[in-house]
Amino acid sequence: MVKKKRKLKKRAYGCLAIPFIVLAFILLFVFAALDKTPKFLDSKSIPEKYIPIYKAAAEKYGIQWELLAAHHRVETKFSTMDPMVSPVGAEGPMQFMPCTFVGWQHPTCSGLGEGDIPEKEKMDPAIIAKYGGYGVDANNDGKADPFNIEDAVFSAAHYLSENGAADGDMKRAIFAYNKSDEYVADILYYVDEYTKQEQ
Repeated sequence: MVKKKRKLKKRAYGCLAIPFIVLAFILLFVFAALDKTPKFLDSKSIPEKYIPIYKAAAEKYGIQWELLAAHHRVETKFSTMDPMVSPVGAEGPMQFMPCTFVGWQHPTCSGLGEGDIPEKEKMDPAIIAKYGGYGVDANNDGKADPFNIEDAVFSAAHYLSENGAADGDMKRAIFAYNKSDEYVADILYYVDEYTKQEQ
């Protein structure tokens, strides 16, 4: 009788483990779906092909290249999101609102900055200069394209530089990019990780 009781206890403990395992998988799925994956599970590696672009843009605008890598990671997971247009209208690898890219002086710009900017105007460096936007034609093809990785990264570098990063005020620059304390914390986390990897 004693032996039978011990076997029953062992089976009971085994049965208890199953719900905990199932719960763990459910939590991981929920975290992934909400893009709230715990940091220790996140991939921290930067795709090598982007590093020369970050470094060139950072050098031109006097900012830390890891800051650009962090923004690219947080905004579109290194351009792996599909489509690269947010529900509020932010576009491309670095998720620019059209009015920020072209300039808030554009007559269609208001509200959150989606605007009603014709496609030709959206990529025209002369129009961008006229309306005070941050869009940059980094690859010298005559267009400042928010969906082109070089143009997008150089535009982000331009924006961050002008909003404090070139003066060492990284937090202010990040907050200007996306007015969220959580966003600032996420970007700084990746900046720190990428800076450690470089050392």
